[in-house]
Amino acid sequence: MEDLEKLRYPIGHFSCPKTITRVVRDSWIHELENLPRRLGALVLPLNDTQLDTPYRPQGWTVRQVVHHIADSHHHSYTRFKWALTEEAPLIKAYEEKSWSDLFDAKTAPISLSLSYLEALHAKLVFLLNGLKESQFENYYFHPDGHVKVTVAENIGKYAWHGNHHLAHIQNLVNRKGW
Repeated sequence: MEDLEKLRYPIGHFSCPKTITRVVRDSWIHELENLPRRLGALVLPLNDTQLDTPYRPQGWTVRQVVHHIADSHHHSYTRFKWALTEEAPLIKAYEEKSWSDLFDAKTAPISLSLSYLEALHAKLVFLLNGLKESQFENYYFHPDGHVKVTVAENIGKYAWHGNHHLAHIQNLVNRKGW
């Protein structure tokens, strides 16, 4: 059986480069742009039993992961907006585990979150591609540890986040032979 840490972090933890070049940033934006298509291609062929299978022991089901991605990226979009419109805002964190235990995350059709992600990411990518170079240095503070996060870093965090959860689902599909 695979190591639990590898099941939890199949692509490792996010590591932000000291210098975020335009090339790196553009590659992250490209990943954000393609996430809804890649996620849909991975999960739409799955049946309800497969969608309700946890990706690891004591982990979320595939359905919960899909809804979590939509919830998390919704928050991220708001964080981008705060960083771009307020001076050094302190953002509000949310209880992602509690959100994933709600009725909608456990039972709603994944098409709801897939459609939402498609629209949200189209809007996000449009916003990010229109920013002035200086705006990528705008930032917010995360309340957990009062950590400063720039717009550029947040792009990387959420490109990683999408790939992180895609890997959870892809690894489950591979292990189960679906």
